[in-house]
Amino acid sequence: MGELTMGVSWLGVVLGAIVAFLVGWLWYSPMLFGPKWAEGSGVEMGTANEMPLNAMSAQGLGLLLMSWFVGVTAAGNALLTVVLATLAFACLQWSGGAFSGKSTYARNVDAGYWIAALAVMIVAQAIF
Repeated sequence: MGELTMGVSWLGVVLGAIVAFLVGWLWYSPMLFGPKWAEGSGVEMGTANEMPLNAMSAQGLGLLLMSWFVGVTAAGNALLTVVLATLAFACLQWSGGAFSGKSTYARNVDAGYWIAALAVMIVAQAIF
């Protein structure tokens, strides 16, 4: 377990996950890509009160785990490992979106969000 905790900036992990979550809120909002993404994903944009709690909870947990992964690789001077893993995940998500019928725009928005979240988490590790 030591390799998963030694040298990790926990402040960077937590703040990276929180800021990435907030970036996602903006990313998928009507201010940026939300309406066209929703149309291409076959979902309707709802209000903040209508957000699915289970999806939001899973998103928060996933971002925390991803940020921890960034912290572990930063502590071990292996950030390219998490960059490679995130690019692989974004490609797999893009292909999964194609299988489920999402538009190219929606798939690009989803993949772009994971790249943006990774950038936020790397910056959080660098600062904290």
